[in-house]
Amino acid sequence: MKNHHHQIFDLLALNGNICIDSRRAGNGSVFFALKGENFDGNRFAAKALKAGCAKAVVDDPNLNINDQYIIVNDVLSFLQEIAREYRKKLNIPFLGITGTNGKTTTKELCQAVLSKSFNSFATKGNLNNHIGVPVTLLSLKPGHNFAVIEMGANHVGEIEALSEIVRPTHGLITNIGKAHLEGFGSVDNIEKAKTELYRFVQKQGGTIFVNGDDPRMIKYAGTKNAVTYGKDTGFHCSGTIMQNIPFLEVAFETNKDFGTLKEKASGIIKTKLTGSYNFGNVMAAITIGLYFGVPLKEVIQAIEGYTPRNNRSQIVQTQTNTLLMDAYNANPTSMIAALENFQLIKNEPKAVFLGDMLELGDDSKKEHEQIVKYLRQHPSWLKVLVGKHFQSVASDQNDLATFSNTAEAAKWLKNHPVSGHQVLIKGSRGVQMEQLLKYL
Repeated sequence: MKNHHHQIFDLLALNGNICIDSRRAGNGSVFFALKGENFDGNRFAAKALKAGCAKAVVDDPNLNINDQYIIVNDVLSFLQEIAREYRKKLNIPFLGITGTNGKTTTKELCQAVLSKSFNSFATKGNLNNHIGVPVTLLSLKPGHNFAVIEMGANHVGEIEALSEIVRPTHGLITNIGKAHLEGFGSVDNIEKAKTELYRFVQKQGGTIFVNGDDPRMIKYAGTKNAVTYGKDTGFHCSGTIMQNIPFLEVAFETNKDFGTLKEKASGIIKTKLTGSYNFGNVMAAITIGLYFGVPLKEVIQAIEGYTPRNNRSQIVQTQTNTLLMDAYNANPTSMIAALENFQLIKNEPKAVFLGDMLELGDDSKKEHEQIVKYLRQHPSWLKVLVGKHFQSVASDQNDLATFSNTAEAAKWLKNHPVSGHQVLIKGSRGVQMEQLLKYL
């Protein structure tokens, strides 16, 4: 088995890549034949090799055709095993990022800042689970001297397991809110699960970056090897929201020395992000950049130059409306934050298109009712709700239009065009609210 590891490590060193989708096979890559609910990667191994992959890791012994195939007991376990071994070869800073909301935005902001001074590599997209994290680790090349790794979880113990693979030297939890309740079972379990990252990093003698605006973070983090950020001037780095509509503007200053920072730093950052809920994400990137010695001017430039993508906190001007696209994901915490931010927009008229919040388990009915209750406080808004969860709690509301899916909502929009509105679009990824974009 060790010989297999060395074969793969040699290929990666020669600029080969990890491939888990045969449609994206590249020359010299290593294909891992993973299984899913509706597919078996073993069936695509030959196609991946034909497309240019140098090796295919499979767990179907019937595929032992030639030396391009590496037969293992279980492909996923093998992927995680060699990622764990590969990580031990890398003596560079590893920043692990988790949290309920803002993981990907924070990761991308940190990467933008750290790239100013390091050959930094960060998780692509949201490859942050038991498959994505090993793939990310094995994508690191010898020339990289910093790694920013996003870690997601939907049950207790998952962050601990991912931390054992990543072995982060530094850790950041963006916040703790209500998401994936179906898997966690309770908010207490979410706290327990997310703070597994703190415990791992501290046990290794590493440093954690603490969102001091959340008292639970302070409680779990303690003060040992902790660098704090937030609104309080007692934190290592403090900030103030100057404005959040249409774009977030933050004034910040440092109050203590930390990391490589040995002199006071301050400034104002005009971001291309919208909403006060991005304040913590921006403050984390400032603090981490300064901690690792990125020059102040370049920290500001990097954050101001970051443009959100993938329907995350994006303002989109169409021919007919101004859209606030926040449709990548949704849970009760982020949904209320988005609505409160939207409420601050002075321009009228306003319209909200909200999709179901998924994976809430037994709390689903109550949490969707809370959103509907909030919407009742704004009778002037045009309100469109999409998904069976919203439909079950709001179909009897006269001032709401409810639909079971985006196709039905799109059909309604064609017959009831919306024009001249400020529009908020938000919902869980599985609802695909972005499909309404072309009709607005």
